[in-house]
This record gives sequence, structure tokens and C-alpha cells, in this order.
Amino acid sequence: MTKNIVILGSTGSIGRQSLEVVDEFPDRFKVLALAAGSNIHLLGEQAHKFKPSYLVIGSEEQLPELRQLLSGLQVELLTGKEGMEQIAVLPEADLVLTAVVGSIGIGPTLAAIKAGKTIALANKETLVAAGSIIIPAAVENNVAILPVDSEHSAIFQCLQGTNPADVERLILTASGGPFRGYRPEDLADVTLEQALNHPNWNMGGKITIDSATMFNKGLEIIEAHWLFNLEFDRIGVVIHPESIIHSLVELVDGSHLAQMGLCDMRLPIQYALTYPEHLPNNFPKLDLLQGAVLNFEPVSFKLFPAVELAYQAGRHGGSMPAALNAANEEAVKAFLTGRVKFIDIIDIVSKVVEEYEKESFGTAPGLKEILAVDQWARVKAGEIIEQRRKSLGI
Repeated sequence: MTKNIVILGSTGSIGRQSLEVVDEFPDRFKVLALAAGSNIHLLGEQAHKFKPSYLVIGSEEQLPELRQLLSGLQVELLTGKEGMEQIAVLPEADLVLTAVVGSIGIGPTLAAIKAGKTIALANKETLVAAGSIIIPAAVENNVAILPVDSEHSAIFQCLQGTNPADVERLILTASGGPFRGYRPEDLADVTLEQALNHPNWNMGGKITIDSATMFNKGLEIIEAHWLFNLEFDRIGVVIHPESIIHSLVELVDGSHLAQMGLCDMRLPIQYALTYPEHLPNNFPKLDLLQGAVLNFEPVSFKLFPAVELAYQAGRHGGSMPAALNAANEEAVKAFLTGRVKFIDIIDIVSKVVEEYEKESFGTAPGLKEILAVDQWARVKAGEIIEQRRKSLGI
């Protein structure tokens, strides 16, 4: 049976690779709707190739140019967050793949869950900021959340057929990014080019910088807490430079289950789209006889304090993870646009978390409160960024 899919963030790294997977299985999938931010030319190309019934672009100002690119196509055009929420609940949609970057993914994901749609989740921020809302909503609506992140997909695969009572802990693997082996003082003059030079993965700017700071791993810890219902003391991280083992599950008897594969995001994407099946494809395969070496190292919190910050926010709960995430988004954006230095990213986030602890935010926030804290943290981060920018003379 053909599965109708909606892709939020189709022009980003995950979105593009998702469409490669769809192209691999033309009889299995029909692209019902695509949503993008500002890349109208690529969105137009995708529309001509996959013939969706609906397209969403970031703003109404982009509609005239997009219409010109869509000459000859019958497609309904929508815009912004409202447009994403509209396509997320289309009656004919079977699966919604959330591949947008940032907290903008929360609204449409929650809407899709309430509409009973299966979720393929590639947006870390949805669970980091709003896991306390998203997971109960999924349970209430009997909706499956299928992880697309390679680490969570690996754990998800290892847990298939495993008794939850047999699980001792989860172990997320991290490449260590471009600065593995550095000393903390070596990061003072890191350039944007260096930070974007990931050794194993080819990703978008925001995710690549998160990998360089290891903020991505911190966010994944909080995600894993919600996805797999384990307390933070039972979620660990190890550096695995080769990125062949994508994560592990340690069982109570000392056994370890590991999922292995090449550094190819199409594999976890495919599993989320075809779950519970593993289908043959034409993608490159892991050859253990071609130098498949496995090394492991502990994570240095001095070099990568973002991991410890994430544990702190996750254990605190409430809306602190939302503040942590929003501050990081703003700090990374500032670094990508040359307004702060690389080492300022974690300092900005830390200061926002400190300010959060001085406020009287609730311990069981609803969506409105979470989004309010998200905006509060962005304003605080912006103030700190502006102070930092002036002090640097940028």
C-alpha cells in the first residue's frame, strides 16, 4: 500500500535525503506535501519531480516567484507556521516527517499527533523543549513517534523485541566533531570554517555547529529521556570517532546491543519511513573488512560543557530545556553570522540558564508557557549577544 507522506523542511539536509529515500521506493511512497523556509528554487525543483498536492513556503512575499517556478503544476500554496500546521493534519496524510530545525517544529508536530498521524521525528527541539507535552499527546492519541536521528534510531532498533525490564542504560555515541582532542584553551580562536568541518557527517550549518560544541549530544540526551522513558542517570555518552556504532543499549546482564552502519542518514530515515520493515536499497553498505576500527573515549565536560548543561536542564525539568534550546539557537545563529566567537556559544547559553533559575517559572508548563519561555530566552540571549558583540568590536 502506498504511504502518503508530508515532509516539513524538505529543502534541508534531512529533507533532501528523505526525498532520496522516497525516490528509492516509488511504489511505496507518495509525496503529499512539502514545506520549506526560503529556498524556493529547490522547493520548485522538488515539486516538479515529486508532484505534491500542497507546498508551504516561509512567507507570502515569496509566493509570486514560487508560482512562476511551478508553471504547469496543480498545487495548493500555503505559507508560514500556519501552512505547516495545515499540511500536518491533512486527512489523507499517513506520516509526517518533521525535519525543520528549531522550535518552529513543535506546533505542526503536536497538530499532527492530535490528528492521529504517525511522526517521523528529525527535529530535536520538539522533544527537548516540549517533551512533557508531546509524549503524553502521542500516548493519548495512540501515535507512534519514529526517531530519525541516527542515535535514537539505533536505540529504537536495538530495543525491538527487548523487554524494557532488561535495559540497564542507553549509551549515545558521539563523533567528537572537529575539536575532539583539543584542549579547552585551544577553542579561543576557532574559525567558522573550522567549526563547520565535521569529520564524518555532511549536515546543515546549525546542526554542524551543535556537533562542534557537542550541544547536539546534550539535546539528544534530553530527547532519549522522553523517547525511551528513562531517567537521566541511565543515559550515557561516549565518544566514538568512527561513527560506525550509532548507539548502544546495555542490558542488566552486562550484554550490549549495538546498531552499526555507515555515516549515511538515509538509513535511519528509511527505517522511520518503512518501519517495521528493513527493505533492500541501493545505498552503500558497511564492509567490516575495509578498516572498520572501533575506538571509544570518555566525554570531557571541560572541553564540551554543553553536555553537562543539558544534563542540568533535563534534570531540572519544567521549561528549562526550552530556555536552554532557545538560547543555543540564538547563540549559534550569532556565531554563524559572525557576531560572536565560537567559545561564546556555551557562555551565552550558560548565562541564560543562570537567569532562568532566578525566575519563577512553573514546574509543569503547558505549550503556551513553553513558547513564552522560548521567547524569553531568545530575548535574554540577544541581549547577551549584543553586549558580547560590542565588547569584541564586531
